[in-house]
Amino acid sequence: MPCLFLAMSMAHARPACSVKSGVRTAALVELYTSEGCSSCPPADRALNALPGGALVVPLALHVTYWDHIGWRDPFGQERFDLRQRQLLDSQRRRVAYTPQFFVGGRELRGWSANLAGTIRAVNERTAPVTITLATAPSSRGIVLDAAVQPAAGAGHSAGALYVAVTESGLDSQVARGENGGATLHHDAAARLLLGPVALVNGKAHLRQDAALPPGWRRARLQAVAFVQEQDGPAILQALGAGVCTAGGR
Repeated sequence: MPCLFLAMSMAHARPACSVKSGVRTAALVELYTSEGCSSCPPADRALNALPGGALVVPLALHVTYWDHIGWRDPFGQERFDLRQRQLLDSQRRRVAYTPQFFVGGRELRGWSANLAGTIRAVNERTAPVTITLATAPSSRGIVLDAAVQPAAGAGHSAGALYVAVTESGLDSQVARGENGGATLHHDAAARLLLGPVALVNGKAHLRQDAALPPGWRRARLQAVAFVQEQDGPAILQALGAGVCTAGGR
């Protein structure tokens, strides 16, 4: 993981892609999945079908604990295993499995019937924090710049800021394991997850000059920022932005 430092000034970069969260809470929809899991493709398709936008922020995190059965998920990271475990610990749940959905930080069982309604319920809440998120090209890849402050009229919120980069339009031909012979399609697949950065008096700031490996298709990248409460799983606000890069393909 790159060090958390900024190699170029945001003032000079003048990011063209910049967004700010609104009054209502966007639903962060996290799916813990694996290409080695035969029951995961339907959940992947459900996440891929989410509209995305101001009030829905999809995030597919591929875990590694299926890799031992014959197929190593090329998008899996132990960092994502750890986040899944932390979410479960905060809800006093013991079993990590795939596919496992979390909406607004809370585990959602019966997702095939309850996903849309749960998203709407999250959207009805007024967010206690406001997130701004900007991206800009750099010599290394992209500069990610996210900031949090209390929403108008809200008190100081305690929590932590996370920033992710996702990629969509990914196709993978699985040669072995439970999905052997299948071609799987992934959208909103997490490539990078940064944080947590603790909120101080309801505020936080994270800037990262992130290198982009050659295999990442820059035109299909998305930046995501979200704030999680300090002592629980609830997501206080989430936001997605297109990634502005130089000469992306």
